[in-house]
Amino acid sequence: MNINELLLQKNITKYKLSKISGVSFTTISEITTNKSKIINCAAGTLYRLAKALNVSMEDLLAGSMEYRHSFENFKSNVCHSVKNMGDIKFIISMLDSNKIRELYLNRWYPECLYLLAMVDYLSRENGLPVCVDYNDIRSARLKKTIYPSGILAMCAALGSNAPKKESRNEAIPEFLQFNIVESEVRNVC
Repeated sequence: MNINELLLQKNITKYKLSKISGVSFTTISEITTNKSKIINCAAGTLYRLAKALNVSMEDLLAGSMEYRHSFENFKSNVCHSVKNMGDIKFIISMLDSNKIRELYLNRWYPECLYLLAMVDYLSRENGLPVCVDYNDIRSARLKKTIYPSGILAMCAALGSNAPKKESRNEAIPEFLQFNIVESEVRNVC
C-alpha cells in the first residue's frame, strides 16, 4: 500500500501528516506526487511517517519496492492470467484490486493502459459494459507507439516498416486507442 492510499484509508491530509510526524509538508508533498521516492528517504523520516500513520516501516516501503519487469514480460503475464482465470474472473480481479489506478498513480503508463485496454477488450468480447471508474484514464495516450518485440525484430530483419503497418491494421481497437499495437492476447503457451 502506498502513502497516498494510507492517507485516504486513515483520512489524514498531507498537512496533518506533516504536523503529526514532524516531516516537512514539502517532503510529504514530493513523496505523494512521486517527485521523490519514499525508498530514498532517510531512516528517521521513514520512522516518523510510519509512526504517524500507525504502520510499520516495511509497510510504508512495501508499495515502492515493486520490481518493474520489461513491458513484454508484463504483457505476457497479463495474457497468461487471462488464460488461467478466464475473462470474467480476470475482469473482476482487476477491478477489485484497483491495479489499473495503482499503475497510473505510479506513472507506469504503458502497463496501466495495457491493463485497462485488456479489461475493456474482454468486457466488449463478453458483452459487458466498461467500468466508468477509469474514464479519466481513457483519455490518455502514449506518446510513442509500442509494437510487439516480434514485429520490431521483423522490421529489423526485413529492413522495412511494412510489418509495423500490417500489425497496426490488425490491432485490437481497445489497445490501439492508447497507442499500443496488440493483436494476439489469447494464443499464449
